Amino acid sequence: MARSIPLYARSLTFNALFYVNLIAHMIVALPTLALPYPVLRVFIRSYCRSSLWLLRVVCNIKVEWRGVENIPQGACLVACKHQSLWETFALYELFQDPVYVLKRELMWVPLFGWYQWKARSIPIDRGAGAAALSRMTSQARMELERGRQVVVFPEGTRRPPFAEPIYRPGVAHLYGRSGVPCVPLALNSGLFWPRRSLLRFPGTVLVEALEPIPPGIERRAFFTRLQSALEEAASRLAVEAEAADRH
Repeated sequence: MARSIPLYARSLTFNALFYVNLIAHMIVALPTLALPYPVLRVFIRSYCRSSLWLLRVVCNIKVEWRGVENIPQGACLVACKHQSLWETFALYELFQDPVYVLKRELMWVPLFGWYQWKARSIPIDRGAGAAALSRMTSQARMELERGRQVVVFPEGTRRPPFAEPIYRPGVAHLYGRSGVPCVPLALNSGLFWPRRSLLRFPGTVLVEALEPIPPGIERRAFFTRLQSALEEAASRLAVEAEAADRH
């Protein structure tokens, strides 16, 4: 049925339902602010799954998870490509207990920011330099000790598919201090949920967990290895999706 409706109408319908779904979950989950975090996590997963369901039903956007066997049990660092808003919620479907590194300003958003504090998200002040890296690393290590998966976007902001990569050194600093494996996570979400656009294009979001990078590698070597692996895989997934669309 969705295919018979114009793209812009499907996109606007989804956008409205997406934010209604978010607001409804935040209101219903208010009591969890006074309860243990695992109770809130149930609502976060519900929001994630219902959002993915809306994408599939309204916009005909599906998801294919690849390389799941590469994800280690327990604590790890997840270095994820960042092309879209999609990966800021969808990874709750893939990982057991993810915690995101995010810009500090998001922690101040009413309701949304309260839940970020409750979920122990890791804020970073981009203008604070070395002090911000130190605080981020300290908080990330605390969450890793709890067996969580720390999700960081190495480029710091959304970049469209095939864009020239701009990796920031923070990911190497965090890797060097964490003592856990790093899972590079490639995707092509920007083809279907572009940044700075209201349109949502049908297709299949491909997400691939690559072979983990073990702890203990020299930081420069890690940085080069991570960027090479992520960029090659992300380009491959984007080309695959574009080829499937042509057919």
